[in-house]
Amino acid sequence: MNPTPLLRRSALALGLALCGALGATVQAGTLVINTDASDPAPKAAWEYLAKSFMAAHPDVTVKINTFDHEGFKTSLRNFLTAEAPDVVSWYAGNRMAPFVQAGLFEDVSDLWTRDGLHDKLKSAAPSMTLNGKQWGVPYTYYPWGIYYRKDLFAKHGLAMPKTWKELLAVSVKLKAAGITPFAIGTKALWPSGGWFDYLNMRVNGHAFHMALTSGQVPYTDARVVAVFDRWDELVRPGYFLANHAAIDWQDAIPAFVKGEAAMYLMGNFAVDLMKKGGLSEAQLGFMPFPKIADLPQAEDAPTDTAHIPSKSRNKADARRFLAWMARAEVQARMNEILGQLPVNREAARPADTYLKEGFTLLSNAQGLGQFYDRDAPAEMAKAGMEGFQRYMVKPDSRKEVLERLESVRKRVYK
Repeated sequence: MNPTPLLRRSALALGLALCGALGATVQAGTLVINTDASDPAPKAAWEYLAKSFMAAHPDVTVKINTFDHEGFKTSLRNFLTAEAPDVVSWYAGNRMAPFVQAGLFEDVSDLWTRDGLHDKLKSAAPSMTLNGKQWGVPYTYYPWGIYYRKDLFAKHGLAMPKTWKELLAVSVKLKAAGITPFAIGTKALWPSGGWFDYLNMRVNGHAFHMALTSGQVPYTDARVVAVFDRWDELVRPGYFLANHAAIDWQDAIPAFVKGEAAMYLMGNFAVDLMKKGGLSEAQLGFMPFPKIADLPQAEDAPTDTAHIPSKSRNKADARRFLAWMARAEVQARMNEILGQLPVNREAARPADTYLKEGFTLLSNAQGLGQFYDRDAPAEMAKAGMEGFQRYMVKPDSRKEVLERLESVRKRVYK
């Protein structure tokens, strides 16, 4: 549920009041952190982080101010420009860029070089780098990929596809057997963004995807059209659930559980519902999105980060805190609490089967997308996902869809 404008203004006022009060009383050795970790698991993970840091650095007292998600988003720029805390939580990639370009985040490239983070945090390094510098530390993400029914594949003599050609061949056989190749529910729009992300990153690469979602490339560009050429190969033969626009992503899971659909492109958070629906690990497999062009593999992995505001009053301890947060054992424990993945590739591998596979996938990724609705500005993302859904329902509308998206791009990024 979205808060009302009044609530948002209240959150903003509360945030400024708290920030100002804390800023007025801040002392050397006190580290003030503003975060939107208001849900139980993220809140517990940050509490662990603060306690473990203070135990290792008894000369520092950590004070965490926790805000609701919407209030935090609307208040962040005010935090950073008025009475700045010493550390803030945020997100990687294009979500980070406006604050870097406005000079509101501190360059922490020296920390990355000193502590070997370019290697330890390798998969997230591109999404933390702007103008050749690093502007924060990533601490958690979760994998996207294709979950598939191993038992159905075995029954019909199908191997896990590794290339686009193999994926199309598998889809033909599943369709002939009366099984819809892909489950999806696009009523909430965003699941269509996952498909666009992967097709674009596999057809054009991670750098192009980031350029497109940051407004540097027209949606009518031939390279974007090529993405829809590949998408056509799944949409026009009817390889997605026919009623996908009328159902949410959770509503598509029963078709997957009952074997009416055989694959599902989704984030790791869906596994819990798949298991509760009755699927065992013997039935449920996970595979990377197949290769299309000969390009380094990039993945979608929404990444949570921490940054030092340029106006922080205690940058020395803030740097010690980010260094602590980047450590393998600290990230491993935080992500045990979160039920997600540590970004540090030296962290202990999670015990969960699907997180373990996701850890390997993301640790070797050459770039990470943050998901379409994080990488693109809100207005562009809304128009984009509306267009993707419309195209999936009416594939003949793709030219019209791309022309509309281009008109939105010109307005949003001007």
